[in-house]
Amino acid sequence: MRPILLAGAILIGKYISLNFKGEYMLQNMILPFRRFADFKGRSARGEYWAFALLNFLVMMVLGAVFLAFAFSLNLFQDIENGAGPSALFTASMIVPLSILGIYWLAIIVPSLAVTVRRFHDRDMSGWWYLGFFLAGLIPMVGWIASIASLVIMCLPGTPGPNRFGDDPLDPTGADVFA
Repeated sequence: MRPILLAGAILIGKYISLNFKGEYMLQNMILPFRRFADFKGRSARGEYWAFALLNFLVMMVLGAVFLAFAFSLNLFQDIENGAGPSALFTASMIVPLSILGIYWLAIIVPSLAVTVRRFHDRDMSGWWYLGFFLAGLIPMVGWIASIASLVIMCLPGTPGPNRFGDDPLDPTGADVFA
């Protein structure tokens, strides 16, 4: 478990130090919440992956809190005293699950919007995301669709303006030598 955590910390540290155009990582993490229902325009890779990292970290913290409540000493004492399996669904587990569910509901629209804008950055329609989602529901095709979607999210956007707007890495859209 420690090597995985160490590798994750190294990757996060490299990402923070190699952040694009000197922008702060925290700004890229928060930007999808500011543009939460904006399905127009483009989003750079840094914005998408910083938001994904934020969601991963928040879910890990909430999951750790959930596990801490789930495996609390009181729960084991209740089971030893004959409370039965229904003790697993006490308030000590419902509260963390509720918080996790509320956060998940809060990030649905920003996640959809930043993913659609990321497709726009590749000069692809946002409806491709629906296609990848539906393909993911088909057995034996879902993993191919997931890998294809992951590859598209990792590829750089089209340079310069495209049909969805200006380049997020060059918002001026002006060529220096034009």
